[in-house]
Amino acid sequence: MSTPIALIDCNNYYVSCERAFDASLVGVPVIVLSNNDGCAIARSAEAKALGIKMGDPIHHLRDKVRAHGIRVLSSNYTLYGDMQRRVIAACEAFARDHEIYSIDETFLDLAGFEDRDLVAHARAMRKQVQRWTTIPTCVGIAETKTLAKLANAAAKKQSCFDGVADLRDEDVRRDVMQAFPVGDVWGVGGATARKLTDLGITTAGMLCDMPMKQARAVGTVVLERLVAELRNVPSAAVEMVEPQRKGMAVTRSFGTPVTTFDRLMGALTEYAMRAGEKLRSHGLVAARLTAFFHTNRHKPDRPQYAGSRTVTLHPMTNDSLELIAAARRAAERVWRDGYAYTKAGIMLDDLVAADMRPRTLFEDDGDKRARLMGALDEINGRFGRWTAVTASQGFKREWKLRSEMRSPSWTTSISEVPTVRA
Repeated sequence: MSTPIALIDCNNYYVSCERAFDASLVGVPVIVLSNNDGCAIARSAEAKALGIKMGDPIHHLRDKVRAHGIRVLSSNYTLYGDMQRRVIAACEAFARDHEIYSIDETFLDLAGFEDRDLVAHARAMRKQVQRWTTIPTCVGIAETKTLAKLANAAAKKQSCFDGVADLRDEDVRRDVMQAFPVGDVWGVGGATARKLTDLGITTAGMLCDMPMKQARAVGTVVLERLVAELRNVPSAAVEMVEPQRKGMAVTRSFGTPVTTFDRLMGALTEYAMRAGEKLRSHGLVAARLTAFFHTNRHKPDRPQYAGSRTVTLHPMTNDSLELIAAARRAAERVWRDGYAYTKAGIMLDDLVAADMRPRTLFEDDGDKRARLMGALDEINGRFGRWTAVTASQGFKREWKLRSEMRSPSWTTSISEVPTVRA
């Protein structure tokens, strides 16, 4: 018998985080915007009821916002990340181990809890999360990750489950799968869903009954393993260990257009610093760096230009200062005066594990610089990102994203902690 798995999912997570610290948002329509205050990426149930779709541009919603008194907020990722930590802390006593799937979803290994009533166990966990964080959740229980995802969706959408769906019972599992659209099954992409629909397979139940060989022919071994998981057979369709990354990027749109090289270099410095931090956190080094920047492609009536240049990192590195120097070399070669740039970024390719990187004949001992990078990461981790920066980045950050409606960082900034007066 397989070990039961639970997936706990925070409902309307970004909105729920905001409501935890601002009671005036409870019961009213709320939307949270993407980077640069562009599109709706989180909506309360009240906002969804008004017909606001995921990804709707805010400039298309102005009339609806005024007419219905919708509260509009900028993304506050610092708050959301810290609240995720608190949600996981509330769950720790209810599982042997956990695996973070996304900022609002976490898989829980329930080995050792099999002799309990797992539905009651999950309800107790939901209550503890709500008591510690105020955030509402739903829980799906099954014996494979694919079924746990499906169970979570059922717990969220079907009131009969009251927030917790257990699909270990075959009859319950079959009833849920027969009503579940195949395009909504975890791991079924749009192209695969169209192929399955053309074959008359429209529900998760039909996909479960699909012959394994046919599943491989339609969607390669990935779909074959997915079918196995729907049949309650755990597989490697979702790996417990994240595969090694081959590349990474740090890109941002500017809050205001950038017209000077020094200001552009300030932004690229920040992105290179962040890229180095990400490399070090994953224990990787990079062989190539690409710096790019471009004007607003959605305004063809204005002068357009896009610059991009790739440089080789020799030796391979995750040293932020070396990445900054490489970004400057790349940007200098393609910079053009007279344009208003609205986006830039750093991309890193050919990543390998730091302890597996090829050595060069005249390579210096990097222990001193490694300690410097470690100290930099520790300072910024303890006192907040960008506490310690290079001179070329500066502190003003004129290029930073628009975030005009961001809530305070209630839990991570001492200057923004709410004040209570009796």
